[in-house]
Amino acid sequence: MASICILDDHSLIRRLISETAGGLGHKVCGAATIAEGLALCRKQDFDVIFLDILLPDGNGLSVIPALRGLPSRPEIVIITSHGDPDGAELAIRHGAWDYLTKPLSVENLTLTLQRVVAFRQQQVPAAQFQLQPQGIIGESRALRACLESLSQASASNVSVLLLGETGTGKELFARAIHDNSPRAKHPFVALDCAALTESLLEARMFGHTRGSFTGADQSREGVFRLAHNGTLFLDEVGELPPSLQRSFLRVLETRRFRPIGAKEEVESDFRLIAATNRNLAEMADLGLFRQDLLYRLKGLTITLPPLRDRKEDIPLICRHFLERLCSQYGECAKSLSDDLLEALMLYHWPGNVRELAHALERAFAASAKEPVVFSWHLPMDIRMAVAKGRLQPPPAAPATAPITESAPSEDVFQSFREFREAAEQSYLKGLLSRAANMTEAARLSGLSRGHLYQLLKKHGLHTGLH
Repeated sequence: MASICILDDHSLIRRLISETAGGLGHKVCGAATIAEGLALCRKQDFDVIFLDILLPDGNGLSVIPALRGLPSRPEIVIITSHGDPDGAELAIRHGAWDYLTKPLSVENLTLTLQRVVAFRQQQVPAAQFQLQPQGIIGESRALRACLESLSQASASNVSVLLLGETGTGKELFARAIHDNSPRAKHPFVALDCAALTESLLEARMFGHTRGSFTGADQSREGVFRLAHNGTLFLDEVGELPPSLQRSFLRVLETRRFRPIGAKEEVESDFRLIAATNRNLAEMADLGLFRQDLLYRLKGLTITLPPLRDRKEDIPLICRHFLERLCSQYGECAKSLSDDLLEALMLYHWPGNVRELAHALERAFAASAKEPVVFSWHLPMDIRMAVAKGRLQPPPAAPATAPITESAPSEDVFQSFREFREAAEQSYLKGLLSRAANMTEAARLSGLSRGHLYQLLKKHGLHTGLH
């Protein structure tokens, strides 16, 4: 029996779901507002929450992170009368299990309940995961979600694709997946696809025999063979040249390859973890990356959050790095001042955790024998950025279509579609005026670049952003 909560302001909807779930033997209760629902969910644990989007006191999508962050980690099923592709995408992106549109039928509700409860019952409780995430520091909701995915990846042999900006810790996650997997006692082999020329990259991947090319004075095994029975980590896989993508795809499909200059093929049983800071889906649409290779890479995809989206982890990360620096340099009495932590929380960290680590090491060195590390010891560029940020007013939100309290006369009242189109166009104009490039526009809006281009084309908005 599962425990189910319904957050919907329509009593008939609550009654329909309640009778359907009750008939399947589940325990059900409900609430009509976000405030009532959150209070209810904090008092008792639920397995499944049916959540409406348009509630009297707010948008249901906005509380998905809070609901998913509850100790019971309930599954969220969105129910709405205003279903649209963008809403479905946003709901799934925020962690919803499914997205249903009204009117609801008993058949669809029953099927959804059976599936989500079955999914829920087979999940291993988080407390049973015995992870050893060496060096992965933080307790934020965003990081906890990644650690749950790390646990799933460690328990399987599926290929993993790690996405995220430079400096978010993709290799750290790759090593943690390997260290917590059944292959932990076997090699972890890493290769940076962006660090080598095409010919050298091919030789490093496949290996070569002696005399197979100029300079090949001895035979060498490639990373495919070196990772046999272990894990192969390909960093910056988006930089893999097109000429190597086809041969690499064949290796993934057959686990067989021929070293350069060899006559016979070699087998290798490796587990693949790939990482990139590029949008491989967009590259595939542009013909820069093979679509079939992309499908093979993303067996399980984990998107690592940038540091600016988990700033609550900064104090923990700083203490971790400080302990490491004190141990490295033999300084046991160093501490971090409140003004330094405040400055670190205000900075936007384009280089993410890697930049934070370097900044702390430079501040540690600048403090010399002093017992406390102050913001004064931080690199000059960070101090200047923080000072400018304190003096600049907060950026205005992108313009949206005005909403008036008094309704217009019936003959000129907009349809919902017309209102949404106007609001969408107004939002996009505000977004374009705010963003410096399409990457920033996509980040601010939460949309993929491809989707954003489609919306701009739909509204006839042309931009010089790239």
